[in-house]
Amino acid sequence: MAIPKKGSRLIVVDGDRYRWRIRRKITYCQGNGWGNLTFAVEHFDKSGATLVVEMPQAHPSNWMGEPIIPVFPSDVEYIIRQAIALVLEAV
Repeated sequence: MAIPKKGSRLIVVDGDRYRWRIRRKITYCQGNGWGNLTFAVEHFDKSGATLVVEMPQAHPSNWMGEPIIPVFPSDVEYIIRQAIALVLEAV
């Protein structure tokens, strides 16, 4: 499943370009504060494999007034590096 280009952000990690996106429309569970914020990451040039990341904070559009903790590009970069390290470790 590819990430829609509209609304995605570009990030460069170790010379490779990636796109990442937080879904704007929340799920029912995320709205009630039962589910955490998720975002998707994929390689810019090689779409197909998508990394879905679940963060420990609530989605910013939740209905319950849960505190909003932003996801910074530095967070995304760190998670991408962790995922690459895990894949290389498994090989």
